[in-house]
Amino acid sequence: MPNIHTLDLLFLELEHAIAVFVVETAHGPVLIECGPASTLPHLEEALAVRNMKLSDFSRVFLSHIHFDHAGAAWAFAEKGATIYVHPKGLPHLAAPEKLYNSARMIYGDDMDQLWGEMRPIPENQLHAPANGETITYGGVSFTAWHTPGHAVHHIAWEVTDADGESVVFTGDVAGVKIGSGPVMPPCPPPDINIEEWQASIQLLRELKSERLFLTHYDEVSDKPAHLDALENRLLSWAACMKHWFDQQTPPAVIVTRFQEFV
Repeated sequence: MPNIHTLDLLFLELEHAIAVFVVETAHGPVLIECGPASTLPHLEEALAVRNMKLSDFSRVFLSHIHFDHAGAAWAFAEKGATIYVHPKGLPHLAAPEKLYNSARMIYGDDMDQLWGEMRPIPENQLHAPANGETITYGGVSFTAWHTPGHAVHHIAWEVTDADGESVVFTGDVAGVKIGSGPVMPPCPPPDINIEEWQASIQLLRELKSERLFLTHYDEVSDKPAHLDALENRLLSWAACMKHWFDQQTPPAVIVTRFQEFV
């Protein structure tokens, strides 16, 4: 398996919140995820420690277009990189104004501190792989598995070397797990779909690789137990929300009850 480096972006100066991954190939390094533009200084510092810089990356593979995963993609595109993104996400990287402005309605004055700017990427530098499509670069294969549930524009990247050994970079579809804490299903609106998420979890189960790399955060040691815990928690959360919704519980009360439940 090629060398894989997990780089901590120190988001908001917090350790182990957002990772990006450098995969070494015979043609140079490849980046999986890029984080938000607000963490570019930390990313550049982490790369410099390894004698790398932004312009060394001609390929950037994104799991999806949420800012914590894709916000800085433009910075690599400006250095000449090709950005690989789900077909439903590509238009938003080519013309990010709608995506960015809708997020600003949520985050308001915190937008710049949290995520930084987002610039358009020329469409000729964006590639949207079909489900199951494989891109080979420097003797390493990168296979795009469309894995909705957390987001409709989500890809899990299966990376395979010449000997057939593989790992999977799961973005958010395999959940969030910080250190020894529990695995949690990140559920931001508007794309959550429980049935599709379960199907994506099943796809991950069926892939031969036992090694999963989570953007939040790093490698999972026990894939079957991790995915079972994720699915069980996702279903329990959904059942609670459905019960309160069916009872026409006021949203403010739902928030409080859900916080207590979690």
